[in-house]
Amino acid sequence: MRISIFRLVALVAIFLITKTSANAQFATLSPEAKVSLVTFGPGDELYSGFGHSVLWVYDPVLRIDNAYSYGTFSFDQGNFYINFMRGYLPYSISVHPLGPQLDYYRAENRSISEQVLNLSIPQKQKLYNYLETNYLPQNRVYSYKFFYDNCASRLAVALKEACGDSLVYKGYTHEKLSFRQWIDRYAFKQNPWADFGMDLALGTPADEIATPEQATFLPDNLAIAFTDARVKTASGLTPLVKSTNEYFKAEPRNYTGIFTPMNVFWALAVLTLGITYWQIKKEKLNFLLDKILFSIVGLAGWLLALLWFATEHHDTKWNYDILWAFPLWMPLIFQISKKKKPSWFSFLLIFYGFLLLCATGNLLKHNYVVIPIILTLVIRVYYMNNSLSKIPQKG
Repeated sequence: MRISIFRLVALVAIFLITKTSANAQFATLSPEAKVSLVTFGPGDELYSGFGHSVLWVYDPVLRIDNAYSYGTFSFDQGNFYINFMRGYLPYSISVHPLGPQLDYYRAENRSISEQVLNLSIPQKQKLYNYLETNYLPQNRVYSYKFFYDNCASRLAVALKEACGDSLVYKGYTHEKLSFRQWIDRYAFKQNPWADFGMDLALGTPADEIATPEQATFLPDNLAIAFTDARVKTASGLTPLVKSTNEYFKAEPRNYTGIFTPMNVFWALAVLTLGITYWQIKKEKLNFLLDKILFSIVGLAGWLLALLWFATEHHDTKWNYDILWAFPLWMPLIFQISKKKKPSWFSFLLIFYGFLLLCATGNLLKHNYVVIPIILTLVIRVYYMNNSLSKIPQKG
């Protein structure tokens, strides 16, 4: 009997704690409160290269100055890069005053604009309650998905929760581009190596056309979608954005260096052609270049295979770069030398030549950067194939 009473008390306590948490009481905003979408332009780092968005709740009466960001992560978390590669990177919502953030983004030469939202007092309160509920310790961490669930897209979800049917929101409707094309728009000119790396890692799902709501994974697109949105009021439909304040306009960010992927890989192709011509002309039998080159190709292929089959990333699957980045080159390339060759090596070269031919159908994915890569590989496949007759067959 005593055990049953203890169990009953415990159940009641758990119920009360859960109920209290679920109905947490937050401050009641004053009529002077305002809610804004603040958009920050792209930065230099890879993780900041597409901009950032926060929802800012400001109430001068209650002295509330809360900028809610869904883009907070920490490099100090264990196995940060491993978790990132596997698709398990946890992000969280953080809350800070806006003023210091404005100084920080100005110092980083990142544009800053504020859109004051035309919300009723109940809508502001509901949005504030929603954000505060998300900020509770048990709710603030979420599984970040760059295209589908990120610091920008979550703000649209919050707005819809606050406004309900009174919100007319269609997302970004000005253009129809694939996720990869959106990435290229930001990264190709600003950070061409990052653009090449992302193109290399992403598979065919990234080539799907983003829906108007999906396109708001980019903060700039989210800001435009908010501008186009409307709210229903007693007097009819009115713009969601009441006013816009431009706090800072950044200087243009374009990569000015010469060491772009296109230049580097074309230089490699020309150098490879020169070395190969010299080897053939002088009848030099040496596969050191091939072992270095195809080891790198094979390792790249294994990385793509891991992203395809061993992670939770949907967008890294069906990656046809694995045709030219053939994983088995590592370790098969070490089976050949000027003193021995396996009997099957010629068939490997024929098979790989076919893969390279198929890989040409994927050139546009990389803004044609992969053309000199494939050309380099073709040149060395030709050299190895012509050299096979000069090598004794492995016993």
